[in-house]
Amino acid sequence: MPEEITLERRPDGVATITLAAPERRNALTVSMAEQLAAVCDEIDSDLSVGAVVVQGAGGFFCSGGDRGTLAQAGRDPAAPAAFSGMGAIYRAFARVGELEPPTIAAVRGGAVGAGLNLMLATDLRVVASDARIISGFMPIGLHPGGGHGALLGRTGVREAAAALALFGEAIDGRRAAELGLAWCAVDDAEVEQTALALAQRAARDPELARRTARSLRLELGPPAISWAAALELERAAQMWSMRRKELASDG
Repeated sequence: MPEEITLERRPDGVATITLAAPERRNALTVSMAEQLAAVCDEIDSDLSVGAVVVQGAGGFFCSGGDRGTLAQAGRDPAAPAAFSGMGAIYRAFARVGELEPPTIAAVRGGAVGAGLNLMLATDLRVVASDARIISGFMPIGLHPGGGHGALLGRTGVREAAAALALFGEAIDGRRAAELGLAWCAVDDAEVEQTALALAQRAARDPELARRTARSLRLELGPPAISWAAALELERAAQMWSMRRKELASDG
């Protein structure tokens, strides 16, 4: 199988995952999803990685599931190969969401359908102002998949989730940032550099970044936990960081 997911580990502690199938605007196949999950395993096993940027080659983030893959699955959805193949694609979104380091999606061109799932699986999104953000399932006669509703809903913007998934609205990156679906919208040429600069901050201390990402995700959910539970959750990790800092100063 061709390598359609590439991994770069930088000396500053940032890892970059690139979807590398620009000829189909990085649409996900089963093999590509499996490669993505495997790359995530590599990152988690490398404790020097303190942040991850996910991006697409060729100026486009991800155009969704590969149409040929979806058509083949539709011929016999209950067939074991079709069912497990869709599961592999779903698993790829979840695996990105489970990465131990903090994650940032650098979105140029567009994020459509499954590509929007992948974008929303990350902790933070930097999008091009003119990028197209599209749910895209219903307009082609498909029910959303991959936890689409949960991923949209956890941004806390119910109206946007309904507009995109139910009513086929398409928005640009600037509007996505206004709605809280992305952290910021910048010029296309600045997307990857902006994402990298953010990632470098977290990557200065990989161990602390990983622990903080784990706590933040547990607290924010879904489902979110109460403030009282968050107090208990954070105590051990914060006290660990205090002791580590003290030991470092003594040394």
